[in-house]
Amino acid sequence: VNRRRAVMKSGSVQPAGERDSTRARERLFSFSPVRRRLTIDDFEIGRPLGKGKFGNVYLARLKESHFIVALKVLFKSQIEKEGLEHQLRREIEIQAHLQHPNILRLYNYFHDARRVYLILEYAPRGELYKELQKSHTLDEQRTATIMEELADALTYCHEKKVIHRDIKPENLLLGFRGEVKIADFGWSVHTPSLRRKTMCGTLDYLPPEMIEGRTYNEKVDLWCIGVLCYELLVGNPPFESASHNETYRRILKVDVRFPPSLPLGAQDLISRLLRYQPSDRLPLDQILEHPWVRAHSRRVLPPSTQMVS
Repeated sequence: VNRRRAVMKSGSVQPAGERDSTRARERLFSFSPVRRRLTIDDFEIGRPLGKGKFGNVYLARLKESHFIVALKVLFKSQIEKEGLEHQLRREIEIQAHLQHPNILRLYNYFHDARRVYLILEYAPRGELYKELQKSHTLDEQRTATIMEELADALTYCHEKKVIHRDIKPENLLLGFRGEVKIADFGWSVHTPSLRRKTMCGTLDYLPPEMIEGRTYNEKVDLWCIGVLCYELLVGNPPFESASHNETYRRILKVDVRFPPSLPLGAQDLISRLLRYQPSDRLPLDQILEHPWVRAHSRRVLPPSTQMVS
């Protein structure tokens, strides 16, 4: 079973300059339902960036400010047919309140009789998954940088009581400088208690507690980035098997097999994240300080983000 799906394709259009981008962003936020509701007529629609079951994503530009965005167009009929209104509402509610350099921004949204439109930050270098498909694996520097970016972004999410639950290459987009942007908060959840019991996410990335139907907390995200780190360096997820049952079995046994070529520092980090007991997993702040991450990460914050912060 192919677990992959395309969301966005990388493109050649560059975001506006720092000053123009910040000014345009302020204009974008100045629209409110009380003053003037946005409509599709406020945008110039460009090429498709991705197509999905519930709609499409387009490159778009605000006519007034020329600010470039990704416009996600969802069909209400399809969402209602699948009973996903609550999930969409949750995605909008959560993502609209998150502002971090490694989280894709949801600037605004509007709807008409047939469609819902999400105005998203444009990630010009597309999906991390597509990069992984081309190169099969990433080197230590790139992987360690991604691990630092994700640990920082998830620290921010968890402080706001948000669990993503579906970190994987398809849900990670790349900014202009190659920085990771966590996207697709459709499976994420905002819960003051940080404890849930529903099963979701991608099979290869599911932690033991979700497979067993146990109550879980934000530490599911620690498991996911451990799986991701392995996949980026090795080229496939650690528990990938010929059947679902075999994948489940290997996850529950935490049957991780490291290739001899995998650097010992990376093996140490991955083995500290892929622990059966959630409380035994390496905390996010210790990922940031892990010797392998510190030695290889070359994280650089985008200038526009530094200005906003």
